[in-house]
Amino acid sequence: MFKHILLPTDGSERSEVTAAKGVEMARQIGARVTALHVMPTYPLIAYVDWGPIDPVTEERFQQEGKLRAETYLNNIRGVARMAGVECAMESRSSDHPWEAIIDVAKDKHCDLIFMASHGRRGLAG
Repeated sequence: MFKHILLPTDGSERSEVTAAKGVEMARQIGARVTALHVMPTYPLIAYVDWGPIDPVTEERFQQEGKLRAETYLNNIRGVARMAGVECAMESRSSDHPWEAIIDVAKDKHCDLIFMASHGRRGLAG
């Protein structure tokens, strides 16, 4: 059946609960998991009149993103460790998280992507 499950997280309560359920499924079927957090890329300012972008700001943006990713991924790794499930961690930067999720699933040869829905309905969906 499934041998490698990808668990994307945005750090929300919904994704944390879903990741824990994914870990439990992995435990039950003897699979391993990879926890993934997709960080946004640094937003470039389109206004030339503002001058050059401050490199310290971009560096700080990236550092804070990495710290958030580390926190979210370590939470999932802790759940996996307690369940006795092998867990790898991955973070990527992308303006389109869905693309990064698919890329990681392909790169890591994941059989299943186990993730939460944002629950959006109507035009937001």
